[in-house]
Amino acid sequence: MLTRQASTARVLLVNDDSFELATMAASLRLHSVNVVGEVQDKFVAENLFRSLEPEAVLIDLQFAGEEALALVNKFRKINPALGIVLMTACPDLRLLGLSEEQIPAGSQVILKKSVADLIVVGHAITNSIKAVSEKKKMSWIDSHGSLHENAFQSVLTNFTDIQIETFRLLARGLSNSEIAKVRFVSEKSVEQIVARIAQHLGITPDRSRNLRVVLTGEYFKWIGSPRH
Repeated sequence: MLTRQASTARVLLVNDDSFELATMAASLRLHSVNVVGEVQDKFVAENLFRSLEPEAVLIDLQFAGEEALALVNKFRKINPALGIVLMTACPDLRLLGLSEEQIPAGSQVILKKSVADLIVVGHAITNSIKAVSEKKKMSWIDSHGSLHENAFQSVLTNFTDIQIETFRLLARGLSNSEIAKVRFVSEKSVEQIVARIAQHLGITPDRSRNLRVVLTGEYFKWIGSPRH
């Protein structure tokens, strides 16, 4: 059962995927969550936020890339007590080029695979409002509703920041030589890092498969399909 605060708090949904947005809005309203608005466009979102004055915002972290954080930071300046719930398919923010320090204080980060559990969403909404008032740091919330001080435990925790950044650049289509220029290292060093990434993911060398294609596929398994 959803908490009373989760069901009475005024909630604004922001997501540039029309299907996800409509499905989430309908599901939450069916369970008596007070969804006061839903929006796909960031400019419309700003206007709606000012007019609807929500107490919490539920937003896709991959909404227009890094603009999602810029948007919620703008919202938080308007309403310092705003609860923020960030949804993502990715269990490690580094894969999105983000760090936990960039996430607004008190925010609840929830994996999309947990969104189907409306009890979890209710926990996230309630905790987001409570956490900002208590000046807490951001927290992850999992499918059981328990909060974590750190990111989810997964194979990704074995990756160094350098490996994560190389993984991101590779998935964006940069060649080893291009990655070397970006990171100011030798091409040989990049090759070694790519090999270590494959090792961490349990991918063995196979002449019949293009390693870069395989790794790119793995990357998008973690963060979700590319946004259009």
